[in-house]
Amino acid sequence: MLSNMASSLILHKRIATTVAKAKELRKYVEPLITKSKTDNTHSRRTVFSYLQNKDSVKILFGEISEKVATRPGGYTRIIKTGNRLGDNADMCIIELVDYNTLYTNDSKQAPAKKTRRSRRPSGPAASTADAPVVEAKAAPKATTETKKEEETKPTEPSTEETAE
Repeated sequence: MLSNMASSLILHKRIATTVAKAKELRKYVEPLITKSKTDNTHSRRTVFSYLQNKDSVKILFGEISEKVATRPGGYTRIIKTGNRLGDNADMCIIELVDYNTLYTNDSKQAPAKKTRRSRRPSGPAASTADAPVVEAKAAPKATTETKKEEETKPTEPSTEETAE
C-alpha cells in the first residue's frame, strides 16, 4: 500500500488520505527522495525496489530531485482537512513542498505584484460605460425606501392634524 501511495504522490505531487497513512507515507517517501539526489545506478535500483513503478522513478530522479537538491530535508507537507463523512476519520492532504505555488516564493512571481494600477479608468469610453450601471443599481433601492417612507408618513401627519 505504501508503495502505491508513494508512486501516486510522486506522480501527482499531492494526494488526499488519512492522517495516519500520511504520517507513515512521509517516513517511507522522504528517504527515497534523499536517495534520488545522487543519480547513479545503485540508488535508482534501490528506489525501484521500493516503488516498483518505472514512471515514478523516472520523475523522481528527473524533475523532483532537481527541485529538492538544495533542501536538507522535509520534502513533504501534511495539511489536515477535517473528518471524513462516512467514518469520521481524520483526513489530510500530503504534498511535496516545492510543488505548492501558494507557499513558495519564486522570484518569477515578485515582479508581477509590483505593477501599478491607476485609480480611475482611462479613456472616455470606460467612464461612460460604468456610470449607467451604477445609477441603474441605485435606482431600485431608492424606490423601495421611498415606498416605506410613504407608508409611514401618512400615519404621522394624521396624528398631528388630530392633535391640533
